[in-house]
Amino acid sequence: MVILITGPTHSGKTYLAQRMLESKKYPYLSIDHLKMGLIRSGQTELTPEDDEELTYYLWPIVCEIIKTAIENEQNLIIEGCYIPFNWRRSFEEKYLQSIHFICLAMTDSYIDMHYYEIKTHANDIESRQDEFDYSREELKEMNREYIEGCRENWEQVTLIDTDFEKTIKGLLE
Repeated sequence: MVILITGPTHSGKTYLAQRMLESKKYPYLSIDHLKMGLIRSGQTELTPEDDEELTYYLWPIVCEIIKTAIENEQNLIIEGCYIPFNWRRSFEEKYLQSIHFICLAMTDSYIDMHYYEIKTHANDIESRQDEFDYSREELKEMNREYIEGCRENWEQVTLIDTDFEKTIKGLLE
């Protein structure tokens, strides 16, 4: 089984992947780690700010990692924001049967009520190099983009609306 976890920045993707690693004992790959390895090694001239270009650069590599894991009957969690909304088009049905997709997104009301909490927990799992400098409105817009992108591609979105921990716990069960 390969579990894909995506969503906008600061939505809890890495936190969920870490919790799944602990509970299911599945290894996980952070697409951010792959991105930074390729950037720092000089394999690409893209920068961490080139989000859209990075999606199209990284996705073919991630697809082949997924196929290899499935072919070898290995469990794997892959998390990151560089998963295109139309990701299913990259796989034949024999692969799709072994992929579980999760998109996390926060509602506007959750962001309004928990904005400072989101900022406080920004470095819980990873030490981020950049400061949290997103406004409430920027976070809302990024989350809306994921919600809409998933819905346009008939993908389910796990909405974080009132209780983050309860939502994560529900995904772990």
